[in-house]
Amino acid sequence: MPRTAEELLVGIVERLAPDPTANPLVPRIAKGTADRAVLATLALEQGLVIPADRRAFLHLAQRAGDRPRTAAFFTTLAEGEDLAAGHLTAFARACGVTEARTAAYEPLPGCQTYPAHVAWLALNADPTDALLALTANFSAWGGYCATIAEALRTHYGFKDEACAFFDFFAEPSPDLDGMARTAVEAAIDSVDEKRATTYGRLLQHYESQFWKSLAA
Repeated sequence: MPRTAEELLVGIVERLAPDPTANPLVPRIAKGTADRAVLATLALEQGLVIPADRRAFLHLAQRAGDRPRTAAFFTTLAEGEDLAAGHLTAFARACGVTEARTAAYEPLPGCQTYPAHVAWLALNADPTDALLALTANFSAWGGYCATIAEALRTHYGFKDEACAFFDFFAEPSPDLDGMARTAVEAAIDSVDEKRATTYGRLLQHYESQFWKSLAA
C-alpha cells in the first residue's frame, strides 16, 4: 500500500533519531560544565553555518519552481535563517565574541561538513527528497537547542535576548510541519524514500561531527 506523506515524514524522523551518545557537548552544556570558550566557538561556527544554509535553501526553492509547495517550504526556511542570524548576534555578544575575533576566526573543518552537505543537496538532490532529509535532522537540532536554551539561563546566567537563537529553533513550528506535509503530498509520486533516508543519515552524521569537533 502506498505510504502517505505523514507516514513518510514520521517514518524518516523515527529511523534517523540520533544516538544519545552521538553528541558529547550538549550534555556538558546541560550540566553547566562546558567552558564558556566553547560557547563562543559555537557562536562563531553558527555564524558561518546560518548564511550558508540560507543560500542553499534559496537554491532549493529555485530548483523546486515546478513544485510550488516545496519551493514555499524552502523559502520559509531561508526566511527563518534571516531571523536566526539576528538572534545569533546577541548570543555571540554574550559570549564575548567581537567583530575582530569574528574576522580572524578560522573555522573547524568538522563543524563545516554539515553546511557543505546541505549545499551539496541544494545542487544535486531532488528538492522533495532533500526536504525529507532535512526534516529528520531538524527534529534532532530542535531538541539540542531546547536543552542549550535552558542551560544558558540556568548555569551561565544568559538573558533572554542571548538565548533567543536557541529558543527560535527549539520552538515547535506547526505551520512549517504543515508545509512539509503538503509539499510531500503534492510530490509523493516522485519521492525516493531510500535516497532521502541516505541523505538524512549523512546529515545526522555531519551534525554529530559538528558537536564532536566543538567538544574536542
